[in-house]
Amino acid sequence: MSTWTQVREITLMNLRSIPERLGPSLVIVVGIAGVVGVLVALLSMSSGLDETLGSGGRTDQVVITRGGSNGELASCLAIASATLIKQDPGIARAEDGTPLASSELIVITEVPRPGQRTGANVTLRGVEPVGLALRDGFRIVRGRLFRPGVQELIVGAGAASQFSGLEVGRTLRFRGSTWTVVGHFESGGKYDSELWSDIGTVQGAWRRSGVSSILAQLKTPAVLPAMTARLKEDPQLDVEAKTQLDFYQGQSGQLTATIGILAGIVALIMAFGATFGALNTMYSAVSARTREIGTLRALGFGASPVVASVMAEALLLSASGGALGALVAYLVFNGYAVSTLGGGFTQVAFQFAVTPQLVAIGLGLAIGIGFVGGLAPAIRAARIPVTSALRE
Repeated sequence: MSTWTQVREITLMNLRSIPERLGPSLVIVVGIAGVVGVLVALLSMSSGLDETLGSGGRTDQVVITRGGSNGELASCLAIASATLIKQDPGIARAEDGTPLASSELIVITEVPRPGQRTGANVTLRGVEPVGLALRDGFRIVRGRLFRPGVQELIVGAGAASQFSGLEVGRTLRFRGSTWTVVGHFESGGKYDSELWSDIGTVQGAWRRSGVSSILAQLKTPAVLPAMTARLKEDPQLDVEAKTQLDFYQGQSGQLTATIGILAGIVALIMAFGATFGALNTMYSAVSARTREIGTLRALGFGASPVVASVMAEALLLSASGGALGALVAYLVFNGYAVSTLGGGFTQVAFQFAVTPQLVAIGLGLAIGIGFVGGLAPAIRAARIPVTSALRE
C-alpha cells in the first residue's frame, strides 16, 4: 500500500470518528471561529473607515492648504492668497476663463445624537458653486440645493442616517442663527458625513474672512510638480499642495493603522488561547486512539501517514472554524453603519466592509493555528511505540 493510500485511509478513519469526539472537536471549531470573527470584524471596521476617508480621491485634482497644517480644519488662507493661487497656470479653466477651483471653509458644529443628550461634532463645509461640479459623485438625493446668501444646508447621506434632526425641512441653530435643511446629498467618501452650505454665508455666520483650503482641477496630473514649485517660490504664499488622493490617504492612514494594530493585538491574544485549545484537543484525540494507531503501525502503516492524518484533521477543523468565524462576521458586520471620531475631532459616518482580502487573512490565521496546534500531537502519535500502544 502506497504512502498516499495510507494517508488517505487513516485520514478518512479519523474524520469518521469526529462525531464520537464531537465535544472536543467543537472546542477547536468554536474557539478558532471566535478568533477569526473578532479579527475580521475589527479589520472590517478599519477597511470601511479607510474606504470612506480615502475613497473618491483623484490624481488630477489638488487640495491646497496652509503650509505645515495637518488638515483643512487647521488651515487658514487669506482671500488674497486664495485669489493668487487660483491664477496659477497649472489650474484648468472653464470655457469663460474662470479657474476650476473652489475656495472652501471648514468649521465644526454640533448636531443631535439619536437618543442622547450630548450632540456630535460634525463638519460644516462652505463651498463655492464650482466646488459641487468638481466632485464627480455629487448628487442631490432628496430636496434641493442651498441658495447662495441664504442660511440653508444640504446634509450628507451618511450624516443624515447617523444623526437626528437632519431631515429635509428641519431647522438647526448655529451661531445664534436658524439654518434650514433643504436637501440631502451623496458625494462619496468622507463628504457624506458633512453638512454643506454657501461659503459666503458660512464666512458671515462664523465671522471668518479667509478660507481653509482650495480644491482645484489640474490641466493634467503632470503639471503638479511645476505648480508646487511655483507656489513654494512665491514669497507671498506659504502653502502645501497635494493631489486629492494623497491628501485623503494622509488623513485616513493614521486612524486606520491604529485600528489595524489593535485588531492584531486582540487577535494575537485570542490566537494563543485557541492554539492551546487545539493542542489539548488533538492530544486528547491521539490518546483516545493510541491502540488504534498501534494496530495500524503493526499492520505496516508508516509514521509519516500517521503524522499527515492527524495534521489533516487539525487543519480541517481549524479551517471549518475559520470559515464559520468569517461567515458570522460577514453576516453581522458587513454594511453595518456607524460613526466614529475622525480627523479634526468630528464624527465620520461609515460602514463596516468585510472584503475577500479580510476573509483570506482570517482563514490564513485559522489554518496557522491548526498547523501549530496539530503538529506536536501528530509527531507524538507517530512516535508511540507499537508494543506500548497495543497494551493500551
